[in-house]
Amino acid sequence: MAKKKSKLAKRAAELEAAVAGLFSGARAPVKKKKAKKAKVVKAAKKVVKKAKKAAKKFVKKAKKKTKNK
Repeated sequence: MAKKKSKLAKRAAELEAAVAGLFSGARAPVKKKKAKKAKVVKAAKKVVKKAKKAAKKFVKKAKKKTKNK
């Protein structure tokens, strides 16, 4: 298996290519960074998950109570 390049090594290679491109006149392709998920979205998902779980628990208890009557 090929060894994975570190972020620093990748960035160095990109910069090297860009500098070489400046002298040769060729333009290096621009790489866009991947957008990171907002912490707010993550927190919201967590709350929704907890609410879902609580609702399921509530329904289960309600079913149990009606069954025993």
